[in-house]
Amino acid sequence: MSYNYNERTPEFIKLEDLNEQQKFLLMESKTFCMLPWTHLHAFPTGPAYICCAAEMDHSIGNLRESTIKEVWNSDAMRQTRTNMLTEKPCGACKKCYEQEEAGFFSMRNSSNKRFGHHIGRVDNTESNGHLEELTLSYWDIRFSNLCNFRCRSCGHIFSSNWYDDQLKLIKLNGGNSEQFKKRNARVEYAGRTQLDVWEQLEPHLDYVEHIYFAGGEPLIMEEHYRILNALLKKGKNNVRLIYNTNFSELRYKKQNVLELWNEFTNVCVGASLDAMGPLAELVRKGTDWAQTERNREEMLRICPQVDFYISPTLSVMNALQLPSFHRDWVAKGFLKPQDLNVNILQDPPFFRIDILPFQYKVDIQEMYLEHIKWLTPLDSLKRATTGFESAINFMMADDKSHLIPQFWDRTNKMDTIRGEKLLDIVPELGMLHG
Repeated sequence: MSYNYNERTPEFIKLEDLNEQQKFLLMESKTFCMLPWTHLHAFPTGPAYICCAAEMDHSIGNLRESTIKEVWNSDAMRQTRTNMLTEKPCGACKKCYEQEEAGFFSMRNSSNKRFGHHIGRVDNTESNGHLEELTLSYWDIRFSNLCNFRCRSCGHIFSSNWYDDQLKLIKLNGGNSEQFKKRNARVEYAGRTQLDVWEQLEPHLDYVEHIYFAGGEPLIMEEHYRILNALLKKGKNNVRLIYNTNFSELRYKKQNVLELWNEFTNVCVGASLDAMGPLAELVRKGTDWAQTERNREEMLRICPQVDFYISPTLSVMNALQLPSFHRDWVAKGFLKPQDLNVNILQDPPFFRIDILPFQYKVDIQEMYLEHIKWLTPLDSLKRATTGFESAINFMMADDKSHLIPQFWDRTNKMDTIRGEKLLDIVPELGMLHG
């Protein structure tokens, strides 16, 4: 029986072992998510959230001001648990709700499927949302913003390499760059000190099941290698490792990450690759496309068993070129047709694909439908097919064309700062001026 990517049935517990309320929460609820019972997320600048998809204005605490234990039962975290158990929508969860409306298999659905075997923790939750047990089964802490790229849709919070561009952008926007420099360091750390968060997480190594590495760029972070080596020392090579990486650097000091991955039984590498060639190098500044393809060849040679997929962030900038990139890597043997996960850009709003004029949307829809015809018989997982189908729904669901002037304002400023011109690479975007 083939694996169904979009099936909500929990993976690691039998349905007959669940009561009716537990089945409802995991498979039918419109609000419940296992993450507030298994997980805590933190930005490189300290704010903590229920997950990485949470709205930025719905922090549950700050790891520069509080410990993980204190944030675990903060007022905001307890209220989140209470809302989820009483079918009340959470303001933090808007991205998942919007994705589910369009047909995407959201992070909420994925988390219930992956961590549903911990549903018993709900029974230990007090009426006010307090959960005494602090067991982080799933880690996703952005230890720092250390990054070697300057992706156009990113910013200083998640990329140290964005720092100088941020100063220039502030000046172009008429702001005070000196104030920014006083409040922000080039390299930011999530905790009260560089090692603070690691020292708090280390006791959880005994029961962690799943670690998501992102950044910044995780493959150039010391913390990433410290965690992997600590797991191997404990004999915990069965912990599931999932990556969101720009896939540019495979070596750190004397360690080759490809060789380390061979020591683990469950590694999933999601490469944040949005396009190929010149567009890849513009959208994700710092990309050397030829090196990216060499890295994929090396990975196939050294650790071919490691699960690899691309996770392109679908935005206005790459909407027209994503299908051709997908087919190109399949033709080169770098990718199975099913191994593409459409990561729909929802923020910043002026880069979303639903800002496009109607006729432009129609053209993209026709292109994606043609691509889906090619993909469907090859995609047993249905992840890529569902991604393109849901992207069409997302794009057509709303008209945000009033944001087009903001798109051009940001694009023109970034072109000026970097000495580039997006229209030279994607001339079709010129119709947005009309």
